[in-house]
Amino acid sequence: MVTGLSVSERRGLVEWEGEEFPLSRQARLLGLHRSGLYYQPRPPSAAEVALKHRIDEIYTATPFYGSRKIAAQLRQEGYDTCRETVCRSMREMGLQAIYPQPNLSQRRLEDKVYPYLLKNITASYPNHVWGIDITYIRLRGGWLYLVAVLDWYARYVVSWQLDDTLEMPFALAAVDQALAQATPAICNSDQGSHFTSPQYTRRLLDAQVRISMDGRGRAMDNIFTERLWRSVKYEQVYLHDYETPRQARQGLAAYLTFYNQKRLHQSLDSRTPAQVYQTATPPADRNATLLDC
Repeated sequence: MVTGLSVSERRGLVEWEGEEFPLSRQARLLGLHRSGLYYQPRPPSAAEVALKHRIDEIYTATPFYGSRKIAAQLRQEGYDTCRETVCRSMREMGLQAIYPQPNLSQRRLEDKVYPYLLKNITASYPNHVWGIDITYIRLRGGWLYLVAVLDWYARYVVSWQLDDTLEMPFALAAVDQALAQATPAICNSDQGSHFTSPQYTRRLLDAQVRISMDGRGRAMDNIFTERLWRSVKYEQVYLHDYETPRQARQGLAAYLTFYNQKRLHQSLDSRTPAQVYQTATPPADRNATLLDC
């Protein structure tokens, strides 16, 4: 099965006139439902795209703004919108203000929520603490979603995936890719439906990873990943007017390689995440460290 491509990019690989491979087999190889081959999503309107792009810009600059303040700023800028529209857009974009408030990334009530384990814990070696999160990536006429797994000690992006929907597979692919490289002591996330899903939690539990989730009303629990999103957007996304998902994938792949391998971090004593991640020595007794968490 083809992996690493968004649903729209996989649909683009279908050969409609080919006689050698029937559509049913192509769909299976591409990881698509055959009925989905005929689905043509309605493109968003120019007004919706412009509104969501501006919400993303305001949120990135002021992540402590909630829907009320973002709506107020939009109205001052001449947008004909209301708080309810902004709330809906932020939910669709996976955005949540960083201040005490109800979580906008709603979980299913039947899914288990895990406690926040990092109150008195500081990441002290590579693969001690990972964080996983999802953000909105704008295109000229639409948007994509980026999920990344970040090592908090080294600020190293362990894995990432890009897709055009907020469905589960791309988040699970990022987790699988990360766990194929290393196993963290703790993995932290928000309480959104992706991360309370049994499909996600089972992967971590099977790997003997302790699951931590941001508490409702807790500010800045996932701050390292929020800083990554600021860097990605200001240093790459906002400087390039992506027209297609392929352009976005190529640009983000190049930037995240640069981020890991070449971008110097003041908090890392002007070293790169890769230098810290690959050279730091983990504790000899990882199990003893886990008991202290």
